[in-house]
Amino acid sequence: MKKLKSKLFWTIFVILSLFVATLLTIFNYQDYHRSKAVIEQNLMRMNNERNHLPLRSPDDVAGEVEEENNNSSPPTNLEEQAPPDEEVRRFMDATIYTVLLDENNEIIDLISHTEDGKVEENIKEVATNIIEDNAEDTIHIGNLYTTRYSYHYQPNTQITIIDNGEVNHRLMNSLQLSILLFVLLEIVILIISQILSAWMIKPVKMTFDKQKQFIADASHELKTPLAIIMASAESIQVEEKEQKWLNNIKSESERMNKLISSLLDLAKIENEITTKPKEAANLSKLVEMSILSFESLAYEKEVELTYEIEKGLTIQCNGEEIKELMNILLDNAIKHSTKKGKINVELKSDKNHIMLKVTNKGNPIPPGEEEKIFERFYRVDKARNRKENRYGLGLAIAKGIVDNHHGKISASSKEEYTTFTVMLKK
Repeated sequence: MKKLKSKLFWTIFVILSLFVATLLTIFNYQDYHRSKAVIEQNLMRMNNERNHLPLRSPDDVAGEVEEENNNSSPPTNLEEQAPPDEEVRRFMDATIYTVLLDENNEIIDLISHTEDGKVEENIKEVATNIIEDNAEDTIHIGNLYTTRYSYHYQPNTQITIIDNGEVNHRLMNSLQLSILLFVLLEIVILIISQILSAWMIKPVKMTFDKQKQFIADASHELKTPLAIIMASAESIQVEEKEQKWLNNIKSESERMNKLISSLLDLAKIENEITTKPKEAANLSKLVEMSILSFESLAYEKEVELTYEIEKGLTIQCNGEEIKELMNILLDNAIKHSTKKGKINVELKSDKNHIMLKVTNKGNPIPPGEEEKIFERFYRVDKARNRKENRYGLGLAIAKGIVDNHHGKISASSKEEYTTFTVMLKK
């Protein structure tokens, strides 16, 4: 149930996060390319305007000024009164400079297309670097988040330079605002995902809880009549030729009793109903005692049982449940070991966890079924388990015990060896 809720939560969270991230990315992408298009347009328009104006050397400028001083009549209209660059200035919304070059690609004039006509001190140095870095006609815009100047370089003619300072600042502010907005929306999405996943899982949880309760109730109800059947079978006296039918009743009653007991144990563990609270216990001793109790069974099955246990490992746990966990893992290892096989139990401390490993040599777990074996009533070899009165509940109970102790259990097979690993927090 926790896994299902977690999957739902992350699915909702990822979908909403991707949706928000996509919207913010599109917004910043369009804003960036809009700014880039404006700069590129300004460079081209500036170039077209300058191409309609004759290049002026300093001597030409001085001659024009002297001619205007000698002419006593005022300009007849606004067109004559405004300088030629005024027409260019009308459509500019950025700081733009024109650097005029002579036939030897030397700078002869710096023109600022701003209201005050002021040229920044570093523009000449910028123009010089552009000339040194480029050998042919070049339009360079660069990264508008970091590049300060864009330019159109025409060798031996002119360089149009646009100061991207305002654009840099605006785009960076927009990007920072988007990131801040994304973080705030992620918090909202996190809350929404938790609410939605809890709401969506509620009907499933109710059904699952009812199923568990039904198993527990049915097991309790079956316990009494089964006990009567078993007691009656023991007391009945029949003729020898009828004894086999009585033996069948006893055998099947025992099997059913074992199944019902396992179902009751599973119901208690899944509902976290324990008779003993968790308390500090010496895990090393609990594991060692469980191993010793299985030595005779291992010897009987001709299986070598070895162990490596780190001393003095303590943990907050339910001692009875930990013993049950060890019994299930060891019983499972012995029954699935080959003759003359080997079982090794390892218990050691690993950073903030205590790691328990039970490894046996025998038939490996089929690929892809490593998680399925912890499901209720799941059996890899159904025919064999039927003969051994096994119902596929042992590992489900083991997983329930580990979950109740906030740990993790996993299984893996490599060649002929199968390992069950339990991780418990210190």
